Amino acid sequence: MPDALRDDVYRRPLATALERLGIGSGWRCVDVGAGGGDVSVALAEIVGRPGRVYAVDSDPTARDEAAAAAAAFSQVLAITQAAEDLVLPEQVELAFCRFLLMHVVDPAAVVRRMATVVRPGGYLVAQEPITSAGRVGGRALSMPDARHPDVGAILPALVRGAGLDIVDAWAEAPAGAGPGPVADYLAHLTGIHPGEDPVVLPPLVTVVGRREGGG
Repeated sequence: MPDALRDDVYRRPLATALERLGIGSGWRCVDVGAGGGDVSVALAEIVGRPGRVYAVDSDPTARDEAAAAAAAFSQVLAITQAAEDLVLPEQVELAFCRFLLMHVVDPAAVVRRMATVVRPGGYLVAQEPITSAGRVGGRALSMPDARHPDVGAILPALVRGAGLDIVDAWAEAPAGAGPGPVADYLAHLTGIHPGEDPVVLPPLVTVVGRREGGG
């Protein structure tokens, strides 16, 4: 499964983000562009039954995959909804997206919309790549199917433009040579296996924004 591969090779940036937030039991969260549900499940495990996770995706098939992945967690609610039209029945402590903004028509509009569902004192976390900074055998990686393949490069500006204070930001890039999860993920991404060529996957930029207010 593509999401399982992605979770494998990019798991550290996700874990680091959640650890730095101090997310805990009872938090309300939304995973925008939930895809296969790997992030939704990770959030559900942390917030526990007192919490709630909204797994939102515009694709009904992806929504169903997220619901199936989180079937053991009653605190996960799967919703079919476009990121640009995000509306929730309550405000949340955390709005999260990963590999979403690179595909939408207007990344700035999506970030602003996500910010509206964050309660005062809550957080927005976005993780997006700088695709052209990836390397295969020393050559730049291209992802022509993505509308904004290098959106990670402007991610801090997008979060600040949504009226949030940036409290943390960093970038990480998994790398490898020869067979392994890095090569497998690249083959899924591009349709071409790198063989023995060294691979540096696109840096994944993480930006943590906080909405003013709260206790």
